[in-house]
Amino acid sequence: MHSGIVISQTDSRPMYLQIMEQIKQRIGVGDWQPGQEIPSIRQLAVELSVSVITIKRAYLELDREGVIVTQHGRGSIVAPEVDLSPRLYQEELQEHIEHVARLGDVLGVPPKELASRVHAAAEQYSKERVKNQEMSLEATSPRSNQ
Repeated sequence: MHSGIVISQTDSRPMYLQIMEQIKQRIGVGDWQPGQEIPSIRQLAVELSVSVITIKRAYLELDREGVIVTQHGRGSIVAPEVDLSPRLYQEELQEHIEHVARLGDVLGVPPKELASRVHAAAEQYSKERVKNQEMSLEATSPRSNQ
């Protein structure tokens, strides 16, 4: 089983956190289903060319969070009742907000202006979403030409 996990050498976060995040993403988007077996610690270590200890730490943390279930001698599976979608979206949103804050700082944009720009972008997106929903409803509703 190829995991599709990629370790970024430019990411400042520890490798085990990168691995955890990507496993959560795979589960959150439905690539890995509840109850599905996931790559063994050794398999993933070989695939990613990292230490078994790194993978073991990621799996231990995921097990503690209830994302996976590990049974000694039998391997690990996606937890039967895991729902990561809302939590993943919140984590991703937080990462994007932090990225915007760092970028704003680098560009010298004051925090109030940055907040105003984010608010304006959110308002614009909301208006566009409503408009698209209305257009979609109009396109699917039967026309009464009689």
